[in-house]
Amino acid sequence: MSDAFSLSDLSPLLPGIALWALALYLPLSIPLARLEKVLAEASLEEGLQQLVLVGGSLLLALAVGLVVELLLSWALGPGWAGSLGLIAVLGGLSIGLAAGRDDERRR
Repeated sequence: MSDAFSLSDLSPLLPGIALWALALYLPLSIPLARLEKVLAEASLEEGLQQLVLVGGSLLLALAVGLVVELLLSWALGPGWAGSLGLIAVLGGLSIGLAAGRDDERRR
């Protein structure tokens, strides 16, 4: 038996990592405006620029989701960390829907 860390050790945490990445995708992709500005000044095609932006924000969300899931799993346990990720996703969705409904009423 080896004590080395492997990626299969993370497999029980994958649902929580995905939930946290989903919950943090939009908040983390907003500050990437500087990257968008740099890409606009570069001589890349627009489609490639969009691909780099989406890929960068997705990788950032996955990395932060992994860190959040590992920290919460260490502090609370893997079940609680995944459950909090689900609550964060559903809370963000409900706030987004409520804000959209509020905008429609003001018009």
